[in-house]
Amino acid sequence: MHIRTTFPYETTHEDVRIPLPDGTRLYARIWRPVTDEPVPALLEYLPYRLSDWTAPRDWQRHPWYAGHGYASVRVDVRGHGNSEGLPGDEYDATELADGVAVIHWLAQQPWCSGRVGMFGISWGGFNSLQIAALAPEPLKAIVTVCSTDDRYDNDVHYMGGSVLAVDMHAWAATMLAFVSRPPDPAQVGEGWKDMWLKRLEAVDPFIHTWLAHQTRDDYWKHGSVCEDYSAIRAKVLAVGGWHDPYRDTVLRLVEHIDPDRVRGLIGPWSHQYPDRGLPPGPSIGFLQETLRWWDQHLKDKDTGVMSEPLLRSWISESHRPATVYETLSGRWAGEHSWPSPNIEPVAYALRGGPQIVDSPQQTGLDAGRFFPFGNDADLPPDQRDEDAKSVCFEFPVKDAPIEILGRPRVKLRIRMDVPRGQAIARLCDVAPDGSSTLVTRGALNLSARGGRDRADDWPVGGTEDVTFELNGIGHTFPPGHRIRLAVSSSYWPWIWPQAGSVGFTLDADGSLVELPVRRPVEEPAIRFEEPEQSEPLGVVYPVTLDEQRPERLVVRDVAKGEWRLEVDPRYGGTRVYPDGLEFTEDALETYTVQENDPLSARTRSDWAIRLHRPELAWDVRIETRSEISADDSDFITSNEVVCKEGGEVVFHRTWEKRIPRTAG
Repeated sequence: MHIRTTFPYETTHEDVRIPLPDGTRLYARIWRPVTDEPVPALLEYLPYRLSDWTAPRDWQRHPWYAGHGYASVRVDVRGHGNSEGLPGDEYDATELADGVAVIHWLAQQPWCSGRVGMFGISWGGFNSLQIAALAPEPLKAIVTVCSTDDRYDNDVHYMGGSVLAVDMHAWAATMLAFVSRPPDPAQVGEGWKDMWLKRLEAVDPFIHTWLAHQTRDDYWKHGSVCEDYSAIRAKVLAVGGWHDPYRDTVLRLVEHIDPDRVRGLIGPWSHQYPDRGLPPGPSIGFLQETLRWWDQHLKDKDTGVMSEPLLRSWISESHRPATVYETLSGRWAGEHSWPSPNIEPVAYALRGGPQIVDSPQQTGLDAGRFFPFGNDADLPPDQRDEDAKSVCFEFPVKDAPIEILGRPRVKLRIRMDVPRGQAIARLCDVAPDGSSTLVTRGALNLSARGGRDRADDWPVGGTEDVTFELNGIGHTFPPGHRIRLAVSSSYWPWIWPQAGSVGFTLDADGSLVELPVRRPVEEPAIRFEEPEQSEPLGVVYPVTLDEQRPERLVVRDVAKGEWRLEVDPRYGGTRVYPDGLEFTEDALETYTVQENDPLSARTRSDWAIRLHRPELAWDVRIETRSEISADDSDFITSNEVVCKEGGEVVFHRTWEKRIPRTAG
């Protein structure tokens, strides 16, 4: 990583309040080049607190953009951080309308040329796409990283029509803790407490809304740009990583947006900006690559970025199973159209007649983290234990490597004796020594086989063919290895178990897996500059004497037949900011299930956050607890928030709710 200390422009920054039409003011930090000439503005718009939580990351890129001739702007969403107003649901109409208003405000500033770009990762990537679909006139280009075009089927809530237990639970719990954090008196003054208490009174756990919409209805269509790709008028650079759950959005965007307005880039990365140097690498000079995008579309410079292939993607070489890779070997490939004529779907028929698929409920404990962030225990370990709980089919790789790029697809002929169930398919690379590396996977709630917008019971005792895609991937299977398709009926804690599920019978002779096989192509090398960033903020991360607990710990109670997965998400720990703020957070997620009882599934998340300013004698603590369980008719949720100032409880609330199981 190269730290850049000199730039074409000197820079300055200031904190401002951006007024909205209803009088609410959003807290913003603006880095600008020192120049008399108006420049384009770049907007990153998030709920994650620019004055502390994202500050280290913000300082890596916003000053860098300013040093290259852009006004780079970081804004907190209404009701978060030091912005006024009350918090709402994620990506609600108010958030998006506020974002449009901010874009117009930026375009009208005397230091702005009137042209605006928008960028972000995850939440910021989501609302960049969503606001681009609203087509505010000044918004000319976006860079959307690790984002989704489909809020129902490619987000943290549902997967293949099934409740995504691992992250619907974890992310709802995280946001409950995040939204409960107070404004900072160092930025908002004495009114901080009144703002905080009003926010807390308005909080309702996201999980209530998300579980109330178990099929793809109008709630999920809002903000899903796949409903109308043509609404996006800005130029779109879509970026993802093969170890990020949102990477399929990149493939859909380059397929459905006019090629003159979109480019796609997928690397080996996790849920991170590609220049941060977090595993798996290799990382790239992402800021330089995005500067080419901004210069092309906001300054009318011909940087050659639109002459690049429509899709640039990393194709990994075969690798042994591991929970972290500093760098994956492989190469870059370019496709000038998508779907690509270089890729042919090749069907591999399954063999073996009818086989019973009835996986124990703990199948999936070796799935790895839904959102890999570059931590040591993020990725799936050796899959042999998972494979043993599944029905497996193998295809030898003989004389030449098999390179795949895109989304594999399975067709399964299933007979089931109960009305509800799930099918999970994993594609693995099996080495000669038997080690099994997960390549990709997919899932289908069998009640969603007719569409994600409906829940149709299976005809008891009936046989049907179901088809679903696995997540996209670029991977090479070498000669001497075997391609393994593993099919299971459970995948905890990613997929919430269906009530009464007892597995199904798979007729192998009527089933297949279809791989997107890429033929060898003569092509010019694709290269990127080495990563660079601006100088870091200077946050200090104190070393504590406490023994650090494992990132992922699996505990088995043999007598009870119970399995417990404990996850420490390790978002940030303790840090001290240059302005004196001490910020500490600790979280633990727990997932419990009994191996023969789908109704035993339980999730729990505990958060503790402390914000402390010794110079102001300001010390606040937030503790939250979130739990989900289910019986055969309802999901049962329990949430609690306790907020303290100086050791005194100033807010305490619990929510207990039962939500009917309509599809999940």
